[in-house]
Amino acid sequence: MDLRQLRYLVALAEERHFTRAAEREHIAQPALSQQIRRLEQELGIALVERTTRRVTITDAGELLVARARRVLAEVDGALAELDALRGVQTGRVTIGAMHTMGPIDVSLALARFHDRHPDVELTVREQSSEELAEMLRVDELDLAFLSVTERIESHGLGLRQLVSEELVAVLPRAHRLAEHRQVRMAELADDEFISYRQGARLRELLVGAGRHAGYEPQVKLESNESQRIRRLVARGLGVAILPRSDADAPGADVAVVTLIDPSLSRDITLAWREGRRQTPAGAEFLELALATFAEGSG
Repeated sequence: MDLRQLRYLVALAEERHFTRAAEREHIAQPALSQQIRRLEQELGIALVERTTRRVTITDAGELLVARARRVLAEVDGALAELDALRGVQTGRVTIGAMHTMGPIDVSLALARFHDRHPDVELTVREQSSEELAEMLRVDELDLAFLSVTERIESHGLGLRQLVSEELVAVLPRAHRLAEHRQVRMAELADDEFISYRQGARLRELLVGAGRHAGYEPQVKLESNESQRIRRLVARGLGVAILPRSDADAPGADVAVVTLIDPSLSRDITLAWREGRRQTPAGAEFLELALATFAEGSG
């Protein structure tokens, strides 16, 4: 077993496709497949189940992938620390982001970092907050912009809140409550909702608010894009609960009404795995992101 084989296995586990994993690792697909087979032969156990359409990692493979990520992170960290003697010159930073970032402009931090360190490779992956938290815990990400859910809080992550934002009711213009200044969650009990999918913080907040008002919200449609949710609302397909910045941004014509009883807000928090030795590039991006958004530049 060598580090090269471990990198190939991790890439395959993340891409779930031999060709994409090979392209990512800059190796021919047959060569990558051969290295995985050699690793399986050496260990005496199957790590990958191969079909014509997709790749599935076995239980043994998942166990090794989890360990491999830690090993590779330590090796990369050690190499990067040596590079740090000459300053942040090369490396890779993998950043996670929620689907809706509101007033936090991640592209600003990326652009600033790239200006300072043009040879560092930057990768951004969009997922729900809970998925991002799990990706941090297994070192699939260096850091992530997420919203803290009950299952995320205090489970091995370092957290720094950047902003807290009000959530509002978004209604079709023809809705019976569209002209109101405020709407109670209980008043939407008979409406169908358009919301983010399970695992998203906004979905969790919607369900919690409905239960507070004595009912289970009926989610008719799901989307991971606030602007698409607004368009669906504008066409009368349901109502939604969105961050104020997404509701007030240019886009589909909807009624935006203050939500009360309960009032809701969501955070945008910068997170990383506690105890992880950040590479110089990762530590530099973390510091830059905190400085960028602390000064209100987002």
